Amino acid sequence: MRLHYLMLFLHIFGVVVWVGGMLFAHVCLRPSLDILAPSDRLTLMRAVLGRFFSLVWAAMTVTLVSGAWMFAEVGVRHAPGAWHVMALTGLVMASVFVSIWFGPWPALTLAVSAQDWAAGAGALARIRQRVGFNLVLGLATIALGTLGLGL
Repeated sequence: MRLHYLMLFLHIFGVVVWVGGMLFAHVCLRPSLDILAPSDRLTLMRAVLGRFFSLVWAAMTVTLVSGAWMFAEVGVRHAPGAWHVMALTGLVMASVFVSIWFGPWPALTLAVSAQDWAAGAGALARIRQRVGFNLVLGLATIALGTLGLGL
């Protein structure tokens, strides 16, 4: 039973890091960067996202593994319906993050290294759109997980 609570803690901790980081970056950090020149803004975002994305890999892994463990603990057929939806949305979120990691993220890092600010701005815009989608999906998943919504 103690292992269950450890898995629940790890699961919630991973979600807090992942979704909380997206909320901070999307709602607080990004709009505040308008005071910087494009070169400074893109250089800063590359540094911030590089650190954050390392955390996301860890948080995503912890969240998915702990969620799978809790599923196995109760049995997939006996898990509440909300858990099945949360598993699906978690996998979609992971897929979106992987699409960022292998798509616009390398484009941003290369553009900043080459001081190609227009290409960097385009890559950052694509990251922002995907993070925005993941943020909405993450918040909806948290609501589903805590409220159940009749599932």
